[in-house]
Amino acid sequence: MKRKKWPFIYVGIVTVITYIPIILTVIYSFNESKISSVWEGFSLKWYAELFRDRDIKEALLNSLILALLSCILAVFIGTSGALGMYRRKNRANDAVAYVSMIPIMIPEIILGMVFLSVFSLMGLPFGMVTLVIAHTTFCVPYIFSMVKARLVGMDQSLEEAALDLGASPVRVFFDVTLPLIVPAILSGVMLAFAMSFDDVVISIFVTGPTVNTLPVKIYTKLKTGVTPEINALATLMLVAIILLLIGASAVSRIGLKKGSGEVKEMSVKD
Repeated sequence: MKRKKWPFIYVGIVTVITYIPIILTVIYSFNESKISSVWEGFSLKWYAELFRDRDIKEALLNSLILALLSCILAVFIGTSGALGMYRRKNRANDAVAYVSMIPIMIPEIILGMVFLSVFSLMGLPFGMVTLVIAHTTFCVPYIFSMVKARLVGMDQSLEEAALDLGASPVRVFFDVTLPLIVPAILSGVMLAFAMSFDDVVISIFVTGPTVNTLPVKIYTKLKTGVTPEINALATLMLVAIILLLIGASAVSRIGLKKGSGEVKEMSVKD
């Protein structure tokens, strides 16, 4: 009986150690005092100060634009790649899929240095353009993997039935394939958006002097010490990321249920 309790105790200790800093950050974002380590009472003034900070607003807008543009480009690239591999099956598919996942497998600092060298050699001015290219690169694998997994689990007889009924390949894609993979695309977009919005390391290497993203702004502010305003900003970002991840999980589950339901319906008709 004691042996069975040890895994739960271990998981509990690891969970507490992991989440204590996050919980303290959230708690001290409501602190009245300017000193983060001294509690002087509950207050929302740091959130008010945060919303009055023009630099923070500008950085937030840049981060939202960057994440949105990166996700849009990643949707076209990742979805096209997954569909191409699904349509044309050959021995190189596994190698291509593995190579496609490299941007999220290698350390971010190495990827950032690579982008810095490449953009310098190309003579690209560092700013929003280089940020979008870099973020799109590591956003693609999230959408690619989600769509690829959805296509693998999709019943091919649905497309074959549409073709037998006289539908063109384009019509089959928009009427059959696309509706089935939309939940996977949305799930991948939410994950990619969260990763892009939260990125610090790569952004530091490829951003320019005139463009600041929110994570980079937070990092530069932390050099002068942690303030309740930073705690408030971190809390809001944490809430946004959690909501995006919950949304991605929910959309993915809805897609799986929808796909399984259509397969059952097709099997009943057969």
